[in-house]
Amino acid sequence: MYFFLIPLLAGFAFNWASAFTDFYSRRFGERSGRLASFILRNILGIPVWVYGLVLAFRESGSPLFIPNLATEVLGWLLMAIGTIPIVWGLLMLGWRSFRPTKQDTLVSKGLYKYMRHPIYSGVLLDFIGGILIRPTIPAVLACALGWGYVFIQARLEELDLVRRIPAYRQYMQQTPRFFPRLWKR
Repeated sequence: MYFFLIPLLAGFAFNWASAFTDFYSRRFGERSGRLASFILRNILGIPVWVYGLVLAFRESGSPLFIPNLATEVLGWLLMAIGTIPIVWGLLMLGWRSFRPTKQDTLVSKGLYKYMRHPIYSGVLLDFIGGILIRPTIPAVLACALGWGYVFIQARLEELDLVRRIPAYRQYMQQTPRFFPRLWKR
């Protein structure tokens, strides 16, 4: 019944391991370090955890609440809104998001002016939308684990970014992690 946890958690673990580009580059050389991060993130990480998420959503289970038209519309709306910062953030980062290197530069314009991780912000909204659309125990569990994954992944990436991009430390102090401030400091 909970087979989906295997690919879901394995994909999260591979993704977490992908966050250490600086370590891999120092240990194995720039090219091999970049390749290690690429494989861990884009081949073993994201596709595997997405597969686990799909399995969770296909799993039958008791609903935690009975979805109605309003919750489904809100769920799809959140998923659509969540897709915007994901796509926009990926476009702004370009190849850096798929193949991080020690030569990467800080991106602090556009969405990145208001939040450090707009891609993850979108993923968080997608998880909430998923719960509203499919409120079964397996789907809710997968989305809750997904929230935990995002927080850990962002923190691990920030540890690496501080090492690879020295200006990132100051950027962290000025820019919120996931959601923009609605007020000025």
